[in-house]
Order: sequence, then C-alpha cells, then structure tokens
Amino acid sequence: MDLDATDRRILNVLQRDGRITNADLSERVNLSPSACHRRTQRLEEEGYIAGYVALLDTRKIGRLTTVFVEITLQSQAEDLLDAFEREVARLPDLLECHLMAGTADYLLKIMAEDTEDFARIHRQFLSRLPGVRQMQSSFALRTVVKTTAIAV
Repeated sequence: MDLDATDRRILNVLQRDGRITNADLSERVNLSPSACHRRTQRLEEEGYIAGYVALLDTRKIGRLTTVFVEITLQSQAEDLLDAFEREVARLPDLLECHLMAGTADYLLKIMAEDTEDFARIHRQFLSRLPGVRQMQSSFALRTVVKTTAIAV
C-alpha cells in the first residue's frame, strides 16, 4: 500500500500522541471520525503501526546512565552469531542491539542507574555473552536529541 498525505499525517500525530482520541485525531488530520478510524485500523492491520507503548521518564525510574557498548566477536560464524543474539536478547537492561557494519560486530544500548550499576550489568551479563573477543563501553554525558518519531 502506498501512503497518501492523510495517512502520513495520521502516523505523524500518533507517533507524538498515541493516546489521542479518534475524535481529536480526526480533527487534527481534517477527516471525519469514521474515515479516520477506518484509516487508522487499516494502518494497524497492514503493519504500519506496530504497537502502542508508554514512554517512561528514565530519571523518575532511576535509570540515569545511558551506555553504548561495542562488541566484537571472535568470528562471524553463523552459529556464533545466532548464539550471541539469543543470549543478548535476554539481557534485562538492554534497550537496543544492532548488528553493525564497521569495526564492531554489535552495538548495544543499555540503561543503568549509574556506573556502579553498569559494572554489575557488565559482570553478571555482558562478560558472559558467547564468543566475545572485545568490548568497548561509552557513557553518554548528555542526551541532546531523543525521539521515537520517524519522519513519514
């Protein structure tokens, strides 16, 4: 399905306010409520809208430290990549894991309470991941831009 301008407006509004009522959404995108509801349902059914979530304030829940971890594996063997990916998906403090092109094989984004908490995460989880040859951690000093909205 091709997205038209109205579909894009719906997606842009919903990315910024997933709890908006259909009545308010229809007003914002200049559609009748029934037409807006049908389009939103279609966007959900066709997978353009993967789900709805609550975004938590990391400060309020005590996760003040963002750590990016670059991991290089011992080899690129498929069974090692599979084993690593299975285990890394189980990490409780992991927000993202990306298979990378470049110097590191994987880039992880982890939220921790502080450096001591990250040391615990490293000791209990990261150091036990299969096939790791090298690991380099970088601590974010300040978040300049943070969004979950994708331009559509």
